[in-house]
Amino acid sequence: MAQLGTREKLAILADAAKYDASCASSGTSKRNSIGGKGIGSTEGMGICHAYAPDGRCISLLKILLTNSCIFDCHYCINRKSSNVRRARFTAEEVVQLTLAFYKRNYIEGLFLSSGIIRSPDYTMEQIVRVARSLREEHDFHGYIHLKTIPDADPELVHQAGLHADRVSINVELPTVAGLTRLAPEKDAGRIEGAMKDMKAAIVDTRDAKRRFRSAPNFAPAGQSTQMIVGADGADDRAIIGRASGLYDRFRLRRVYYSAFSPIPDASAVLPLKRPPLMREHRLYQSDWLMRFYGFEPGEVGQVTDAAGMLPLDIDPKLAWALKFRERFPVDVNRADREALLRVPGLGVKAVDKIVASRRLRSLRLDDVARLTVSIAKVRPFITTADWRPTLLTDRADLGARLRPASQQLELFAA
Repeated sequence: MAQLGTREKLAILADAAKYDASCASSGTSKRNSIGGKGIGSTEGMGICHAYAPDGRCISLLKILLTNSCIFDCHYCINRKSSNVRRARFTAEEVVQLTLAFYKRNYIEGLFLSSGIIRSPDYTMEQIVRVARSLREEHDFHGYIHLKTIPDADPELVHQAGLHADRVSINVELPTVAGLTRLAPEKDAGRIEGAMKDMKAAIVDTRDAKRRFRSAPNFAPAGQSTQMIVGADGADDRAIIGRASGLYDRFRLRRVYYSAFSPIPDASAVLPLKRPPLMREHRLYQSDWLMRFYGFEPGEVGQVTDAAGMLPLDIDPKLAWALKFRERFPVDVNRADREALLRVPGLGVKAVDKIVASRRLRSLRLDDVARLTVSIAKVRPFITTADWRPTLLTDRADLGARLRPASQQLELFAA
């Protein structure tokens, strides 16, 4: 590894980092370089693109400190027994890469993770060293996301929160049984204990900031986690329940889902094929329903099949509306916000605009059409001042007609 050049290391360690999905940079507090002081703002190779809530694309240098590891997790391409080319950056090399990429306007921040080398404490020390150097020695104001190690000393994990905008601690797999079987060196209790400690530190710091302006920042963008989908036997219903529990107990900003991808020299206990990418997409949609649309985990679970899997051909919100067709249509001029959020095709922003606009006048179908991407998807489930769906097909037919297609048929007449 010592003979590799920086470009070769970057190629290896950026590629090794691609399996980590949790690199979004939303939710951070803004830092600005005022008066020409400081480097960076929260506003190629090794560069990932994350999206803020307002739709801005944010570029991050996404790399591993090293892809060497003393652990032998079956699903990980960087596991100890894996036959992959190894590389390692020093903390100083990561610092200089970050600054160089930023000054060339390639990135707006850093996402740093690592395999475990020597010990969890040693590895965590190196990760913290990168962030501390950027913040304190180079006055770096860009975004930093650090992947923390639950087995490391809690004080080291705490130090990560003092220098990073966001921290993440991966639960790895949806079930304790799956983690025990596929990553026997990792402990679900320690992982959740670290997440609990991080939550407490974030809450304490926010309380302190309300009372003392000089109180230090601590992971202002919160914490996130990631689950691998399809490496074990967990069904979608179990994954949805697990994600909901994590949100409730640890106040996570995001749960990320990563479809298992078969790796070279794979363990015999792993599946031979990756799950459909659409499964990952449907889990993200169900996650959105719970976080922003008021759905309970059990309600999302109602649209799973006998095997506990979400439908792949239609999104879970539409599947729920088709299953509970008796709750529709809803009157956009009278229904409460909660009912409108259940309408397929209406997003949160569209619902808020409907609620605000109807205070001034009675809304017509054209008014709703201006607020949504596809009025064809919305029409079967709403009534307006000039619209009422009079031709209702059965659930199977309606579902088939509303599936995404290159051409949509005219379904209803006023």
